[in-house]
Amino acid sequence: MTAPFIPASPTRRQWLHAAGASSLAMGLPSWAQTSAWPSKPLRLVVPFAPGGSSEIVARSVAGEMAKTIGQNVFVDNKPGAAGNIAMQEVANSEDGHTLILGHIGTLAVNPYIFPKLPYDAMRDFVPVTLVSKVPSLYVVHPDLPVKNLQEFVAYAKSKPGQLNYGSAGNGSAGHLAFEYLKMASGLFVVHVPYRGTGPMLTDLMSGRLQAASVGAPALLPFIKAGKLRCIATGTTARLPQLPDVPTVAEQGYKGFEMTQWYGLLAPARWPRDHIAKLEAEATKAARSTLVKDKLAADTALAVGSTGAEFGAFIRTEQARWKQVIERAQIKPEGMG
Repeated sequence: MTAPFIPASPTRRQWLHAAGASSLAMGLPSWAQTSAWPSKPLRLVVPFAPGGSSEIVARSVAGEMAKTIGQNVFVDNKPGAAGNIAMQEVANSEDGHTLILGHIGTLAVNPYIFPKLPYDAMRDFVPVTLVSKVPSLYVVHPDLPVKNLQEFVAYAKSKPGQLNYGSAGNGSAGHLAFEYLKMASGLFVVHVPYRGTGPMLTDLMSGRLQAASVGAPALLPFIKAGKLRCIATGTTARLPQLPDVPTVAEQGYKGFEMTQWYGLLAPARWPRDHIAKLEAEATKAARSTLVKDKLAADTALAVGSTGAEFGAFIRTEQARWKQVIERAQIKPEGMG
């Protein structure tokens, strides 16, 4: 699959240079003039309700970072509007101690499904580190006569438009994951949106749906119990928890990757030395054994990339999902 051309985005060095120049031009606020930073606890905003993978990722890295950065790091959940409310708040924050847990949705999906956003994912933030990836799994009802992705694709192509898949709603990670698979494989299966993962899984296990793609933490118990069959993982390598299940890429779709991911970002107005210190401490925390173990218990993969690597990753993901969203004509809930 060839990624569409998109205009070159600012590099991280350009982001940092612009941030520093802006601070000098406008006059540094009091928090930026303080020699010892951080001078008060850091607030890590999570654009989702408490619970789930996002909170586990945020609290794991916040707790480890607090050990070395010189201040406490507390998590503040701010759900609403697909994460747009939290992103706008942090983009406009002026205290120099508020950062955000970015996500595939807020950084790589929302820019292409909402006609107007109250923030710019690339201009208003500086990437700090990609903290974690949460694997997406492709599953089917166990009565479906397929054992792997190749068999599923062949079966679905023999019954075009007769099979369906469920998701937690329009524009959800599960919706995107299956549309991406459809685009890569040429499948024609019908999307059935639900209001949440729970009711969708209930119908999938009862046989009202044939397939779905969901994050690994929510699916593993049902796979182990034989209530669902996993036909592929969206990761680049097989999961230790499912060593016999091949990846999508292994089954004929080279370069295919579908994971939910989370990373730290700071407002672009922060001084460069503050961002550099945050990156050093956050990267060290994400790579620590304690964080790796905590995330592994939730079937999440710790990463701990540099800020430059995270910025490049975001641009790659934006190119990927822009193409999928446009092809599938995905709209947010209530907009078509």
